[in-house]
Amino acid sequence: MSTSTKSYHHGDLRAALIAAAVEGLEAGEPFSLRAVARRAGVSPTAPYRHFADREALDSAVAVEGFKDLRADLEDALAVLGDPSVPEDVITALGVAYVGFALRRPAVFRLMFGNECDEEDSERVQASEGLHETLNQAIERLFPGANNSNLSIALWSMAHGLAFLHLDGKLRPQTSDDVAARVQSAVGAVFALNARS
Repeated sequence: MSTSTKSYHHGDLRAALIAAAVEGLEAGEPFSLRAVARRAGVSPTAPYRHFADREALDSAVAVEGFKDLRADLEDALAVLGDPSVPEDVITALGVAYVGFALRRPAVFRLMFGNECDEEDSERVQASEGLHETLNQAIERLFPGANNSNLSIALWSMAHGLAFLHLDGKLRPQTSDDVAARVQSAVGAVFALNARS
């Protein structure tokens, strides 16, 4: 069977190419259209049916990453017993955020390693969707506060913890260690607020 015929057995070639790109990234392979085509088992020209160049594929992978991270955050909120306790909500969001980064480090770095191209509306919308989930959670917890600044502050804490783990500055042994570290950081912030 030729590779061009094989490509049609994917059903959704675009999705198969994105999945192959994610797998390749996480495996530490070179990120190119040719490498992704090889991993997906299609001809070297097949990716060009859906992606004009490497940057377009990069953006598509980032979009999927933003959507997946948003889903993880929403799932974390959905399982909370009482979604009105600020420390619990912020901890759940932080644990989900850092957990995603550690499960999918290459995708996470790709998502945040490049500035969103304002011409790529899908990537911009996916990024904004993530921020919308965070902003809505903050608004429910602290109605009337300066939620934009608060959301950025809390996002910065989770993002910083994620990169401290990814860069080996914090070395967790298990996902429970990571969750405990996030919970401790959030608890420390809330404890400061309680003292003032």
